[in-house]
Amino acid sequence: MQDSIDVLLGHPLGALLGYFTVAILGLVVFLSIFEMVTKYNCWEEIRKGNLAVAMATGGKIFGICNILRFSMEAGASIYETMKWSVTGFILLLVAYFLFEFLTPVFSIDDEMAADNRAVGLIAMIISVSLSYVIGAAIF
Repeated sequence: MQDSIDVLLGHPLGALLGYFTVAILGLVVFLSIFEMVTKYNCWEEIRKGNLAVAMATGGKIFGICNILRFSMEAGASIYETMKWSVTGFILLLVAYFLFEFLTPVFSIDDEMAADNRAVGLIAMIISVSLSYVIGAAIF
């Protein structure tokens, strides 16, 4: 079975569809996990117009996809790309917890739920910035 998949991935269109599928599935899984660790409901807050949550969620989406881009650019197979995406997501999640830990004067989750755009912007920049650091380490 894996040989058949490898043949399909050897064609440019097959590779495009394979990497696209990995990206979409990764985003669904990773954003679902992120949803579980926050006190607020990301998509409900975004529906209500909460820009802080939208920025932070957008940063996570960009961060995950940027790590995938670096992995593909490094010539990683689709299987290695899946491993890098999991590793990158875990590191981005750790960064989120560190952000919460390093700001003891207020709760990141509470500020995000209250639409504190300054906190949302910092959360987005942390995700985007660290995705470049994580991505640069992929070889």
